Amino acid sequence: MVEPVFSSSDASAAVRLRGVTKIYDNGTVALGPLDLDIRKGEFVSLLGSSGCGKSTALRLIAGLIAPSAGTVDVAARSSGRAIGFVFQEPTLMPWSTIRENVRLPLKLAHMPDTQSTARVDEALAQVGLANFADAYPRELSGGMKMRASLARALVTEPDILLMDEPFAALDEITRFRLNNDLLALWRKLGKTVIFVTHSVFESVYLSQRVVVMTSRPGRASAECHIESAEPRDDAFRTSVAYAGYCRDVSRALMQAGDEKANDAKAKV
Repeated sequence: MVEPVFSSSDASAAVRLRGVTKIYDNGTVALGPLDLDIRKGEFVSLLGSSGCGKSTALRLIAGLIAPSAGTVDVAARSSGRAIGFVFQEPTLMPWSTIRENVRLPLKLAHMPDTQSTARVDEALAQVGLANFADAYPRELSGGMKMRASLARALVTEPDILLMDEPFAALDEITRFRLNNDLLALWRKLGKTVIFVTHSVFESVYLSQRVVVMTSRPGRASAECHIESAEPRDDAFRTSVAYAGYCRDVSRALMQAGDEKANDAKAKV
C-alpha cells in the first residue's frame, strides 16, 4: 500500500528528521525539506534516482555532515551508542589482513587488542568470514570484500546500521545471496537498518518500509509498507505478492518524478 509520508510521535523512534535541508558550499541544494521517522529495530530503504540526496541523508544521520536547516535527532548518538556505516565501496586497507581491517574502528577507539579480538572474531563469524580472517583484500571476491566491510561496521556493536548502496556493484546472484544474509543478520541482531538503494526490487525484498524520494533536492514523496510473511526467502522473490509490491513502489517512484517535474514547471 502506498501512502503519504507521515510524522510519528512514537517514543521508540531511532531517527527523526524535521524540515531538514542540505545546501553544499557550491550552491547545490541536495536535500529537503525532508521529514523522516525511523522506528527502533525497523528495516527501511530510501529509494530514489541517482543524485536525489539519499546518501546525503545517511551522512546527516551519521553526523558526518551538518544540515543547513532543520533538526536531526538520532537516539543512538544521544545515548552514546555507535552507528555503523557501510559505504558503496568496501574501502579496505590493502596492506592489512581482513581481521585487522575489521579491528580498525576498535583500534581508533583505543581498545586493546586483548579486548577487541573476541569482538572481531564474532563480527567475522556473523558475516561468514571466520575462515578468511588472515586473508588480504586482494584475495577476496567483491562479495567477500563487502562482507568484510559489513563486519567492520558491526564490530562496534551499533544500534543503527546505515548502508549506502553496498551491493550495487555486485552481480545479481551474489547480490541475492547477500540480501538474504543481511536479512538473517537483521532478524538475529535486531538492529535498526537504513538502506539506500536505487533498485525497486532490492528495496521491496529487504524492507519493512520503502521511503520513495523525489529527485534533487530530495524529499520524501511516499512510503510503501511491505507486509509479507517472515522469514522472507527466494520463494518471496517469485511470488505474486512481491510482484505487486514492486508495481506499487515503481508507480510511487514514477509519481515522485512527475511531482518534481510539475513543481519545476510551476516555478517557471
